Amino acid sequence: MAGHSKWANIQHRKGRQDAKRGKLWTKIIREITVAARAGGPDPDANPALRLAWDKATSANMPKDNILRAIQRGAGTEDGANYEEIRYEGYGIGGAALIIDCMTDNRQRTVSEVRHTLAKHGGNLGQDGSVVFMFKHCGQFIFAPGTSEEQVMEIALDNGADDVQTDEEGVIEVTCEPGDYAGLKQAFDAAGLTAEIHGVVMKALSKVQLAGEDAERMQKIIDLLEDLDDVQEVYTTAVMDEAE
Repeated sequence: MAGHSKWANIQHRKGRQDAKRGKLWTKIIREITVAARAGGPDPDANPALRLAWDKATSANMPKDNILRAIQRGAGTEDGANYEEIRYEGYGIGGAALIIDCMTDNRQRTVSEVRHTLAKHGGNLGQDGSVVFMFKHCGQFIFAPGTSEEQVMEIALDNGADDVQTDEEGVIEVTCEPGDYAGLKQAFDAAGLTAEIHGVVMKALSKVQLAGEDAERMQKIIDLLEDLDDVQEVYTTAVMDEAE
């Protein structure tokens, strides 16, 4: 059942993100700049900036790049006035999509998102059409072999809502968004590094896709993520990996 391996899918997703690192850095810099402009340059007093900083360090972005982006956001120089927009839609097999964007031109962004979906078998939905299928939460995913007892102890002592371990030994911890930073700090202090972590829109149900449907859905996600204005793409789809 390698095709259904959660761990294989996680590794595959990370591999795709690593391959797009240059573009990922550009998106994170935009997020840092917007967060610093909105809430100030101190990550300890600006939760949105702290999250963006964590994303940057997880993507191996040099600290100098992070600090320049903060200075640019907190400075007085003129720059693009970005706003955050969320689009909801459907991909292959009825799988739901949430597409979070930062843009200085709403018309351009919605046009690009709608075109990408329509051209490849998806469609744009109305506000509220799929968001109920997701939960806004902090998420940590630890590799098989990580001490479940240690993760559990730290998680429950630092505000986690749930800890689950699957048959492969993958440990998933979830928490309220506001508890994410403190929980991450506790895991870091204990030397426990999550393979994937962040404040996410976690799918509450799954749509399993295989073969051609999985390939078509992955293409939609890749093309959406390649759009300059798209920051994050979340989906209920689980794409089986080939043997």
